Amino acid sequence: MGFFAFAHGVLAVLFVLISILLTWLGIHTGWQGVGADPSEGAEQAIEAIGLLAIAVVSLQIAQTITEEEVVRDAHISAPTRVRRYLSRFMVVVVVALSIEGLVGIFKALHEEPELLPHAAAVLVSAGLLLAGWGVFIRFNKEAELLEPEAMKDAKSEDVKLEE
Repeated sequence: MGFFAFAHGVLAVLFVLISILLTWLGIHTGWQGVGADPSEGAEQAIEAIGLLAIAVVSLQIAQTITEEEVVRDAHISAPTRVRRYLSRFMVVVVVALSIEGLVGIFKALHEEPELLPHAAAVLVSAGLLLAGWGVFIRFNKEAELLEPEAMKDAKSEDVKLEE
């Protein structure tokens, strides 16, 4: 188990490093748009937003991995832990897909309108993921009621994060 905690820690560090790299690239891309002609500047700004959104997602994934796998050392077996763990990832994924879909729509509207259905498909996918996540939470809530001690265990793990 120590090996897996170490491996998760290494992966979390790599996600943080990638987030830093993407943030730098986003700032650099946005800065290139300053002083450029308006259409090119808008394109650079939209690209910067997309890079920064992915950087935030990478950082959130690093935080989730660190909190769930390294600090808490939680083993996902109870419905409560599954819901909490998956919910953290789903929030990140749905928000990232939504932002990327919006960035894609703005780019398609200004550059290549024929790509608009592709960008819209990303937003539809985010909506379907959100709906599926809601269904999962609804069904998982009933499973949690069968194991109330698992909720107490999961809440006791939160103390590790507060320290």
